[in-house]
Amino acid sequence: MHYQFATEQQNYSDLASGRVFYSRPGHPAFPIRLASEIFQRCMAIRTAEHLSTPCVLFDPCCGGAYHLSVLTYLHRDCIREVIGSDVDKEAVALAQRNLELLSVSGLDQRIQEITEMISRFGKTSHEEALKSAAVLRQTVSSWEERLPLKISTFLANAGDGITLCDNLKGLKVDIVLTDVPYGQCSSWSSSNSEVSPSEPLWSMLTALLGILSPAGIVAIVSDKSQKIKHQNYERLEQFQVGKRRVGILRPVVS
Repeated sequence: MHYQFATEQQNYSDLASGRVFYSRPGHPAFPIRLASEIFQRCMAIRTAEHLSTPCVLFDPCCGGAYHLSVLTYLHRDCIREVIGSDVDKEAVALAQRNLELLSVSGLDQRIQEITEMISRFGKTSHEEALKSAAVLRQTVSSWEERLPLKISTFLANAGDGITLCDNLKGLKVDIVLTDVPYGQCSSWSSSNSEVSPSEPLWSMLTALLGILSPAGIVAIVSDKSQKIKHQNYERLEQFQVGKRRVGILRPVVS
């Protein structure tokens, strides 16, 4: 694929999964550069429509919220609220811990944890993690007062529109960016009795219709076996990166 926005391969070592941000064993981290490119494509669509205000960003299959956290760190000026949900309780707990690292207090706690690990194990990797945590803290401190950020997580099936609406309490989402389950480490099924369990992506898109803002955008990353389409959405973009397929959609205005 051709990168339109994340055109340079940057050093993302401070943001590496498992360094300062927490990781899930057996769950590969989503590529930072690709996540940034997808988000910036979504923001470019908003900008073209004169929607310049910071957005509400949501991932209904957030896992440990690693890419949500990294995206918010990289594009803080563009995001006013970040929300993650997942059907897995352990994932939601980890997501909350990662999103808390977008605050000075969260990073101070993480710095204390890493310092204790250095005392116990004396590993070079922990010393490098401590340096990265200090870099992140300095950045977060620079915008914490200027750009207050709301974070939240909750437990929900991505295809359960009622639960999504109940937890969001009337809040409308501007951008959904999600890496839906596939592969050996994860799987999913539909909670909607009207569709086949083999079509959870369709069910999720149906559920998202009730929480999107009028100009809401949905960016989905899936494997090539899953069809990113729904009769109530128009496709704005679609491209492929290796084994991943990326689709950017918007609800059809009736």
